[in-house]
Amino acid sequence: MTKQDTPGQPASDRHPSSTDQEAGRPWHHLPDGRFRNPKGSPRKNVPLKVALPYFAEMFARSFGRIDVPTSHVLPREIAKAEMDAFLATGDDFVTWLGHASFLIRMAGKTILTDPYLTAYAGPAGFGPKRYVKSGIAIRDLPPIDVLAISHNHYDHLDARALNQIPGKEEMTVVVPLNLGDFFRKRGFAHVIDMDWYDEVKLNDLKVTALPVVHWSRRVGFDYNTSLWAGFAFAAPDHHLFFGGDSGYGPVFKETGETYGPFDTALLGIGAYAPREMMHASHATPEEAIQMAQDLKARRVVGMHWGTVVLTQEPPFEPPERFVAAGERAGYDKDAVWVMKIGETRALQETWPANG
Repeated sequence: MTKQDTPGQPASDRHPSSTDQEAGRPWHHLPDGRFRNPKGSPRKNVPLKVALPYFAEMFARSFGRIDVPTSHVLPREIAKAEMDAFLATGDDFVTWLGHASFLIRMAGKTILTDPYLTAYAGPAGFGPKRYVKSGIAIRDLPPIDVLAISHNHYDHLDARALNQIPGKEEMTVVVPLNLGDFFRKRGFAHVIDMDWYDEVKLNDLKVTALPVVHWSRRVGFDYNTSLWAGFAFAAPDHHLFFGGDSGYGPVFKETGETYGPFDTALLGIGAYAPREMMHASHATPEEAIQMAQDLKARRVVGMHWGTVVLTQEPPFEPPERFVAAGERAGYDKDAVWVMKIGETRALQETWPANG
């Protein structure tokens, strides 16, 4: 994008395919103030014969126990030591806290994404419960410069965690449209509501909100009244895409053509079964690899798995399918990352693209 924007304020050049010319508004803006997915996206239409068994199974599984491999999670003291070592060097890095929560260091700024860091993905102690703790304790998080929230679902927007995170008056919060007041009411001083394709410059870091295939709901009657988004983080030496929650759709090829290539893409690989119910909300591991190819991503990191049971697939199936799909697509094994919860890895500046 070529438009110059004021630091800390959103600027936008609408993608040409995103406008409903007859109505004079962006395609994803509906007349009643709600939002919809990009053109060509799969439709969210769940048959009752699929939904009822799903919810019954999820209720039953909530009383079960998940056998977690010891290799899946770093002990917190080791995770913190690794993160602190990278912070001391000033090098760019990414730390997986679990699910879609990452600490990302780019352009001298520390970014926190979708911090679901407490026990329950639901209100007031209800909902699915994590079977592993977050990789870094909230009290041990470094000062956050940028907080990025993809949408308002409880496993991405954790109010209990937000209440405990310090630095509310210093950090910049970037959220999709109509979600900003949630943060302002909780004492966050610098909150920017972003439409798709809006950009914000924060010194050497440019943040762009980009379309993904999902939906929003926090309480019973607010379906799609706030937007959902992924984010591109662009620094002089690294370009990273954070996908939030998304099903697969043609919009990723459009994003890759306009905003790619990306050095790193953080993409969901879990919560995909049954497909009749989840195809318009979450990608399969194979679709995540296709997304990465569409985005022209050199490296792809799997997320949104191994933390909490939301759907019917075996909890540790996603990474196996993810790695296999990456190999079939021609990615080098070192370019398809399956991280441990709490693990920190360096974001290399320059390296060859996949074949």
